[in-house]
Amino acid sequence: MIPISILDLVPVIVGETPREALPKSLNLAQHAEALGYKRFWVAEHHNMTGIASAATSVVIGYLACGTSTIRVGSGGIMLPNHSPLVIAEQFGTLESLYPDRIDLGLGRAPGTDGRTLRALRRDPGRADSFPEDVLELQSYLAAVESEQPRAVVRAVPGRGTEVPIWILGSSTFGAELAAAFGLPYAFASHFAPDALFDALEIYRNEFKPSKQLGRPYAMVGVNVIAADTDEEARRLFTTVQQSFTNLLRGSPGKLQPPIDDIEQYWTPPEKQHASRMLKYSIVGSSETVRRDLESFVALTKADELMVVCSLHDHAARIRSYEIVAEITGPR
Repeated sequence: MIPISILDLVPVIVGETPREALPKSLNLAQHAEALGYKRFWVAEHHNMTGIASAATSVVIGYLACGTSTIRVGSGGIMLPNHSPLVIAEQFGTLESLYPDRIDLGLGRAPGTDGRTLRALRRDPGRADSFPEDVLELQSYLAAVESEQPRAVVRAVPGRGTEVPIWILGSSTFGAELAAAFGLPYAFASHFAPDALFDALEIYRNEFKPSKQLGRPYAMVGVNVIAADTDEEARRLFTTVQQSFTNLLRGSPGKLQPPIDDIEQYWTPPEKQHASRMLKYSIVGSSETVRRDLESFVALTKADELMVVCSLHDHAARIRSYEIVAEITGPR
C-alpha cells in the first residue's frame, strides 16, 4: 500500500474548547506515529469555533515537540494571509528545532470569510499574487550558496533550511502551479471532489522537474470513517454529515455527536449538496474500508493518501485510524 498520512482539523466538540481539543490532537499524532503514518498535517482556518488550528505554525511546533519521528506540517498555510518572509521565518524555526520533519503545504484560499480576512489585515487581491509569493518564500528558504550575492533580506531562521513545499488545491489552478514549479501536489478531494481527475491529469502531464522533486508526486485527500461494523461506522459518519450541513447553513459550529437518523437532520437539497462534497468518503468496517481504499487508490493512482477523520468521540477517532493502519500494513 502507498504511504498514508493524516490531516487533522484539531476539531472542537460541543461542550469543549480548544484547551481540550489541542491535547487530543497531540494524542492522536502520537498514536499516528506509533501506527506508522507518514505525516500529520493541520490546516489554517479562522473564525471557526469547531477548528482549533488557526495559529497553524504554533500548533505544528506543539505536535512536533510531542512526537519524535512522524513528519508534521501544514495542510495548509493560506499564504495570501501572510508575508512570505514571516512564513519562512516560522517554518525555518520549526525546521531548525525539528530537523527533517517539517512540511510546508501552501494554499491560496483565505480559509475564512471576507470580514475575517479584513481583520487579518490582508487584501483579498493578494490571492492573485500567489505564484509570486510562493517563489519569494522559496527564495527565503533556499540554500545559502544559491542566494544572490546582493540579497539584503534574509529569513533567519529559514535561510538554507529548504523546508519541503507542497502546493495544495481544490481546482486545476493549484495543479498547474505545482506542475510548473516542480512541487508535490495535494488535492482536497475530501471536501471538494469535482476537479480531482482533471487536476491530477494536468499535474502529471505538465510537470517540470525541479531541485526539490524529479517526478510528479500527488497526494489525494479522502474521508475515512472506520469502525468494527458497517453500521457503527455509518452512525459515526453522521457527525461529519451534520458538519457539512451546518457549513451549508452558514453556521459550522463545533462537532456534534452522532445521531441515529441523518435524514431527519438535513433537507433533500442539503443532503444532495453535502453528499456531493463528501463524495470521496469511505465508511465502514475493516473489510469495507479495505475494499474501498484499494479501489480509490487504483482510481486515482495517488502516490500518497491524506486521510481525514473528524469525529465527536476521540476514542472512536483513534480506533478508526487504527483500523486503517491495520489494513494498509507496514510502510
